[in-house]
Amino acid sequence: MQKGLFEVKRDSEANEDERVRVPISDRALSFAQQAWRPAASALAVALAGLIVWHGINGKNGLLVWQQKRVEDQQLRKEIDSLSQENARLRDHVERLQTNPDAIAVVARDKLHYTKQNEVIVDLSNEKKTPEQPAAGK
Repeated sequence: MQKGLFEVKRDSEANEDERVRVPISDRALSFAQQAWRPAASALAVALAGLIVWHGINGKNGLLVWQQKRVEDQQLRKEIDSLSQENARLRDHVERLQTNPDAIAVVARDKLHYTKQNEVIVDLSNEKKTPEQPAAGK
């Protein structure tokens, strides 16, 4: 029987207990035999916790995956809107290449071209009337 630093040996003939010092290698071996299961269990629990944490917060974890899904949805919406605008502009270019009336509309709006016997009146340079001062002040 072993207790701490000493091993108790019974002398069967004299019914007396004798304490004998146990070598450190035997004590270390005894401790290792008793403590390996709890230490291994604690290590396994810590390792499982680390794996779960990495699965949630890691480089490709659950939180990053959710952020990437939201970003993907936003980019898909942006792609759809840009595709619609691209189709609209492509249609506009097609009309400008084939329809003389569309060319005339753009020339009149952007370049201020006129047809014969038309006059353009520019109202942006007219003087505005000054505001009347409030009475009684």
